[in-house]
Amino acid sequence: MTAARFAFALALIAASCTAAPAPSSEIAFSARSWPEVEPAPCVVGDGGAARLGIARIEAVDELTVRFELCAPDPAFTQKLAVTNFSVNDSGWLATAIEDGSLATTMNGTGPLALLAWEQGVQIVLTRNDSYWGDRAASERVVIQWEPESAARLVQLRAGTVDAADNAAPTDEAAIAADASLALLTREGFNTFYLNFNNRYAPVNDVRVRQAIAQALDRQRIVDLFYPSGTTLATHVPPCVIDGACVGDAWYAQDLVAARALLTEAGYPNGLDLTLSLRETPRAFLPDPVAVATDIQAQLAAVGIRVTLDVQEAGGYIGKLLSGELRGASFSAALPDYPEAWNSLGIDFGSTSGPAHGDQYPRLVALLDEAQRESDPAAREALFMQINNEIRTQVPVVPIANGASLIATRAAVRGLVASPVVMERFSAVSVEGSNTFTWLQGGEPAGLYCMDEEDREAVRICAQVMEGLYGYAVGGTAAEPRLATECVASADGLVVECALRRDVRFHNGARLDAGDVLDSFAAAWDCTHPLHVGRTGNFRGWSWIMGTLNADACGE
Repeated sequence: MTAARFAFALALIAASCTAAPAPSSEIAFSARSWPEVEPAPCVVGDGGAARLGIARIEAVDELTVRFELCAPDPAFTQKLAVTNFSVNDSGWLATAIEDGSLATTMNGTGPLALLAWEQGVQIVLTRNDSYWGDRAASERVVIQWEPESAARLVQLRAGTVDAADNAAPTDEAAIAADASLALLTREGFNTFYLNFNNRYAPVNDVRVRQAIAQALDRQRIVDLFYPSGTTLATHVPPCVIDGACVGDAWYAQDLVAARALLTEAGYPNGLDLTLSLRETPRAFLPDPVAVATDIQAQLAAVGIRVTLDVQEAGGYIGKLLSGELRGASFSAALPDYPEAWNSLGIDFGSTSGPAHGDQYPRLVALLDEAQRESDPAAREALFMQINNEIRTQVPVVPIANGASLIATRAAVRGLVASPVVMERFSAVSVEGSNTFTWLQGGEPAGLYCMDEEDREAVRICAQVMEGLYGYAVGGTAAEPRLATECVASADGLVVECALRRDVRFHNGARLDAGDVLDSFAAAWDCTHPLHVGRTGNFRGWSWIMGTLNADACGE
C-alpha cells in the first residue's frame, strides 16, 4: 500500500472509531468524488467514439450519488443490479480490511444478517428486525453444502434440510412422485450452442454452417437430455431476458435443405468434422458426451462424419477462447447480467476474441450501435437485425436454455426459483419451524461480495447485502433497492441516483452516498486505498464496469 493509500485508509479507520455518538463504524458524511480531481480518462475505440465506462463517481449530498459516464449506457441500471455490486459502510470496510476480517464477515443492509460462519459446516443468518423493507419470514436461515446431488437428496428426504439445490435430472421423476417433496424449476439463464471456428474448413463456408443448423433436430436433444423446464433455444440470448429474442426464430430441421446446401458448397458426398467437448456437466449441458453422440448420429443422416474429441476439462476453455479448437465445439452464452447486449456483444462484438474465428463485421457494427442506443424502439429494431444476422451467418447453432431443479420439502412456503440463481430466502418459511435450511453444492471461498465470483458465495450476498438496484423476485427486471431511482441526463452521460432515507447497516451505521462512493471506487480503481479483497481481482466489476489504473493491480 502506498503512503497516500495508507493515509486515506487510516483516516477512515480513525473516523470510524471517533464519530460518537453514531455507531462505532459510522463516519460523518462529506461531499466528495472519485477520482478526487479530474474525471478518469475514457478509452476511445477504433472508430473514435468513447467506449462504455465510468469517468467519475460523486457523492453529491448524503442521499445523492452521481455517475459521470464515458458514453451513454442504456444497460446501466441492469449493471447496478448485479448482486456482487453491493454497498458497504465505509468505516466498517476500512476496519475489516485493517483487521483481516473482510472475507469472513458481512455488514449489509438486507433483511438477513450474518450470525456465524462455521467454516466447513454451515453459515447461519438471522432476521434483521431493523430492515427498511419486508420483514424476513423466518427467524433464521441456515446454508449448508454437499457437492454430490445424490447426497443432497438423501439429506432432503431425511428432513435434515428443507431445500436442495440442483437436483439431478435423473432424480426428477422420483422427486415428483414423492408426496413429501416438491420441485421448483429454475428457468435457463443460459444458451447451450454448437460453436464454429470460421478460420478452418469446412466450417469456414457459411453454407456448411447453415446445413448443420438445418440438419439438427434440436427439440430431440432438449427432450432426451435436459430436465423439465428447459426450453428450445429460438435465439442465441436466453429468452428470459426482456427484449432479447426478437427477429426470426431459428431454423427448423430440414434434411433436404441441408443436403442441398452441402452439395452447393462442394460436398455432395458429405464431409468430415471434428466436434470438441469436455465431459464436465453444467446446467446448460447436463450430459456432454451423450449430447455429442446424438449430434454425431443426427449429422450422419446428411453425410457429415463427426469425430468426437473429448478433451481434458482444465485446458478446454483456454483452447476454446484462444481459437485453437477447429471445426465445431460445445460452448454457451452465459450472460453476466440479464441484458440483451451482454449475451451477444461479448461473443460477437468489437472486443470479442477468436473463439468463433474471425469477427463478423456486420454483427460488430450492429452491436456497437445497439450498445449505445437508449431509445427502446430503436434498440429493439437493432437487436432484430442482430439476431437475424446471426441466423444468416450461423457462427453458432443455439440448442437449449438449460433449466435446473430445486427440490424442497412440501412444508416449504415462499421459495421462488430465480433464473439468475439468486433466490430470496427472506421470503421463505417452513411449516412448524422458525428456521429454513438450504443445501447447496459448495462452501463459499469468501464473503466479500465485490471480490467473489462463484454463485455459491454470491447467493449468500443476495440475502445479506444490497446494491442500488436488484433483480425482481423470480425474474430479471432491475428494481430499485438502496436507491429509490436512478435517472439519466438527456445526453445519457450522467446518471443520478437518489438513496433511501434512514437505511441502517447491520452494525447500526446509517447509509449515505459516501458509502456508495467508497464501495464502488474501491472495486473500480486499483490505486484506491480500499482496493483490497480476498483475491484482489474484482473480476465481476472489472468485466462489467471496467478498471481504473489497471497497471497498478500488477504491482
